[in-house]
Amino acid sequence: MVARKLWPILILTAIPAFASVPQTGTFWVSTTIPVVKREARLAKTPVRSSEFADVPHTSARSRCEATQPPEALTTPNPVMENTDPSLKIKVSFIVGTDGRVHSPLLLESSGTSEDHAILNTVRAWRYRPATCNGVPTETEGKVEFSSR
Repeated sequence: MVARKLWPILILTAIPAFASVPQTGTFWVSTTIPVVKREARLAKTPVRSSEFADVPHTSARSRCEATQPPEALTTPNPVMENTDPSLKIKVSFIVGTDGRVHSPLLLESSGTSEDHAILNTVRAWRYRPATCNGVPTETEGKVEFSSR
């Protein structure tokens, strides 16, 4: 009976005790690739070119008189390990009305691990959505990456 009355007190004293324990985090660092080479990969930015087109909808009745293309907010470059100058990767995607990238699709692939890294990077991009007469609308985007 006494234990039933004391358990809330034990919990209230145990939580602050566990919260005050210092947390030591360890970060994974690759030791197989020297630091100089990793820094060189980060310093080399891939070349990219972008183009956007409206996504036609069957329910759209009016035409756009005032259109604005999407505006890039955060579009970081992917880290490309391959330095082959002939490397070309094309990606198609939809910029939704929420400004997020939806449905990235490889149009031209290099067949390497670069494809996966680029798709993950493109998924993280954010835009101010395109507008049609002041209303946010979906837009198709195409980007070509090369390591020139």
